[in-house]
Amino acid sequence: MDTSDQGTMPPLKDFLLTFFMPEKCYDHFFIYFNFMHVPCLKIVLSKIMGIFILMGIVIAPLPQICKVLWSGSSNGLCLASVFLELLAISTHAAFCYTQNFPIGAWGESLFALIQIAVLALLIQHYRGKTIKGIYFLALYCGFMFLLASPLTPVSVVWTLHDWNVLLVIAGRFFQAGSNFKCGHTGQLSALSVFLDFLGSLGRIFSSLQVTGLSLSSQMHALACCGSGVMLAQILMYWNKCMTNREKEGQVQKDKAE
Repeated sequence: MDTSDQGTMPPLKDFLLTFFMPEKCYDHFFIYFNFMHVPCLKIVLSKIMGIFILMGIVIAPLPQICKVLWSGSSNGLCLASVFLELLAISTHAAFCYTQNFPIGAWGESLFALIQIAVLALLIQHYRGKTIKGIYFLALYCGFMFLLASPLTPVSVVWTLHDWNVLLVIAGRFFQAGSNFKCGHTGQLSALSVFLDFLGSLGRIFSSLQVTGLSLSSQMHALACCGSGVMLAQILMYWNKCMTNREKEGQVQKDKAE
């Protein structure tokens, strides 16, 4: 056998070893066909859930921003919900910064808070309140500077960080309540909600592995339920949302004529 072939790793194996499992688990699954090897199953599941968490933080806001820009409307989006999500991710970023964690450990939170801040500005802009949106961004920057500065006691930052999941829960149920009150989900992105749902599932698994059935695990489960409720509402109101979009498109067409 050619020695060059021995050193060449199949692309699928290379992908799996890079992102999902060590080589010993690959051997258990694909050489010995021992698919019920519990330690390896836990490793693979942990890797998958970590990807879900990353997707829920980094990618989830992007489809919502794109949908608002594409439609030119923020109809149906609850501003209070976005503010609470922004506050939750901001307290986490401020906590990591004040604890001198390396940027690689919390850089995704920084990227996410920028996206959510942009979304908050877009919601205000498409409601004809662009100046208020700019004022909000200025106040938010001041708030973040104060929160990450030595002027804020460490105990305050710790407390906000410990309870930021409650902000996420409140934000999601505010949006769900707004959907129920309006009778539609408007421009709420199904993909963003689904990615949030996956991220919450990942956090539940991670919390169960670290702390067991603790208060933290239960709060992440509530956050996941909030995303689940919104997903159900998107499906329930799907036809009505399509009808509303057609009407809005016709109104814009009439105005153009």
